[in-house]
Amino acid sequence: MSSGTTIEEKRKIVDEVLTVYPKKTREERAKHIGVSDPEDAGSCAVANNVKSRPGVMTIRGCAYAGSKGVVWGPVKDVIHISHGPVGCGQYSWWSRRNYYNGILGVTSFVSMQFTSDFQERDVVFGGDKKLAKMIQDLDRLFPLNKGITIQSECPIGLIGDDIEAVARETSAQIGKPVVPVRCEGFRGVSQSLGHHIANDSIRDWVLGSRDIPDEGTPYDVAVIGDYNIGGDAWSTLKIFREMGLRVVALWSGDGTMQELAHTPRAKLNLIHCYRSMNYICRHMEEKYGIPWVEYNFFGPTKIKESMRKIASYFDDKIQEQTEKVIEAYEPMMQATIEKYRPRLEGKKVMLLVGGLRPRHTIGAYEDLGMEVVATGYEFAHEDDYERTAREVQEATIIYDDPTAYELEQFASRLDIDLVGSGIKEKYVYHKMGLPFRQMHSWDYSGPYHGFDGFPVFARDMDMAINNPSWDLIQTPFES
Repeated sequence: MSSGTTIEEKRKIVDEVLTVYPKKTREERAKHIGVSDPEDAGSCAVANNVKSRPGVMTIRGCAYAGSKGVVWGPVKDVIHISHGPVGCGQYSWWSRRNYYNGILGVTSFVSMQFTSDFQERDVVFGGDKKLAKMIQDLDRLFPLNKGITIQSECPIGLIGDDIEAVARETSAQIGKPVVPVRCEGFRGVSQSLGHHIANDSIRDWVLGSRDIPDEGTPYDVAVIGDYNIGGDAWSTLKIFREMGLRVVALWSGDGTMQELAHTPRAKLNLIHCYRSMNYICRHMEEKYGIPWVEYNFFGPTKIKESMRKIASYFDDKIQEQTEKVIEAYEPMMQATIEKYRPRLEGKKVMLLVGGLRPRHTIGAYEDLGMEVVATGYEFAHEDDYERTAREVQEATIIYDDPTAYELEQFASRLDIDLVGSGIKEKYVYHKMGLPFRQMHSWDYSGPYHGFDGFPVFARDMDMAINNPSWDLIQTPFES
């Protein structure tokens, strides 16, 4: 599928967009934008994982957001302390829609905010004593918690508080894990380092911290990097169970501290969000010999590919059952495509999201006859762009950490029908009269994963693009 625009035409568009910048900025930004070319293996290998330019309104987050907001936050039976001023905890409070089972404030704490509420005197005199007392008080108030994490904010790193010593001391006092996470927002260039730091804290403070039960089956797997946005993990678990696999751990949507600790019992780690969780998968492969495989559960084409790839790691029993599951869902998938593809055929999509969605969702759009003509990441690394090159069509514009100006120009010049990005971008495109879907947390919808998620995904894209209200909007950007 192709919109008919050639590689040279796309490169010309990129050059025109960058023309307004001063020479130094133009040369720098040109390194971060490419056009996919099947004959050029490096065409998608844009510059990445470097600091955003000063003065540019980036849509990136910080290391704290990567740890508390992504990796640790969804672990449901653990109290997560935002250690520092109140703002960081408030902004990250229940903003990711990580669904979970449990009784709020009794056995689950995901949608609660706990903050040490740093004040000026804490910055001057230190906050270790305040933190220790807070941990003790929280354990008394919420006795069924299974552990506590200390999500460190910027001032903590600047003043040098010893949160590791507090963690060891209070863990011994309350008899539960207390995990210090050095995820101060100033670390690194984006939330990506926060993912890595959170992975390392689980490696150092949780894995191997308790005995792993001997009982198990040859079909034990762990799901890594599914944060249960809008119920995604639940639709994913349904498929794995129907295939005959036993999921022993969820990382980390609707997951528990015990599941994290017992993950080494798995025979295979199944990783969905590669960017945020590849570190722990590599560690478990090296230390415990557990292989890992990536999967993509967006859209029937990729779902079926992933199911067969996962089944290939197991015996004939699992492989045969997998084919039965695929066959059972085929009528449902075909009915969804027949309903929505005629309404979405040929529509052009532009994406800018985080860890995996700029490439993982491409297949789902293509199943509906849509074309992703531009895509990119907030915080990707080189290996993400290598993976993206395998998914995009020829002449797709690829960008890393683009500016708001660049995105708006691409949307206009490429005649985009739908933009998929985050909450900060959403309302600009609404004012431009462009349909938009919030692809970080599904715009209050979901799930989008799995066979149950694809009909929801298709409905939401149709609802966004074909909503008659767009004909009533007079955008202020048009002369």
